[in-house]
Amino acid sequence: MTLVPPCSILILAGGRGQRMGGRDKGLLEWRGEPMVAHLHRTLRPLTDDLIISCNRNLDRYRPYADTLVQDAEGDFPGPFAGVLAGLAVARHDWLLVLACDAPKVDRPLLESLLKLATDAHTPVMVRQDGHWQPMFSLLPRALAPTLSTAWESGERSLSWVLRGGPLLALDCAGDDPRLANFNTPDCLDDAASAQS
Repeated sequence: MTLVPPCSILILAGGRGQRMGGRDKGLLEWRGEPMVAHLHRTLRPLTDDLIISCNRNLDRYRPYADTLVQDAEGDFPGPFAGVLAGLAVARHDWLLVLACDAPKVDRPLLESLLKLATDAHTPVMVRQDGHWQPMFSLLPRALAPTLSTAWESGERSLSWVLRGGPLLALDCAGDDPRLANFNTPDCLDDAASAQS
């Protein structure tokens, strides 16, 4: 069953992976599968427009997406660039933005984001223990020109731009397991140990 109203979903997997020693985070294994496979399993039933932003290993990401996008600029300019690329191809009025290294995200969290956003017609971002988390956000496609203007003016922080306009928070606890980011080797090892 898809989300209501329908939304496009963007998995951000276009980073340099510096904290992972340059490895492509979305393709690192967790519980015996690439992290992107876990996200795909959760997200695939929810949308007919699943987008992955990736700047390498396109052949390995292709089975998990309807559309692949790449940053308009080279040298891994950051997640903001991936969001702009996703907004440019999104087919629905809302774009759900998620990080490739958060494989424990679940449907209730996504539905909570969508309900807040559509009730208020306003972007929504997770705020975890008081800290904004732009890699868990829901953006109207109509926001694309504003974000593009900010990018062209030199701004590279998606969070900063979004917090400068109307924005709702979905407040989550600091230890909410659904928001766990496995973005360093230690995080991935600890997660694997917890399962053994």
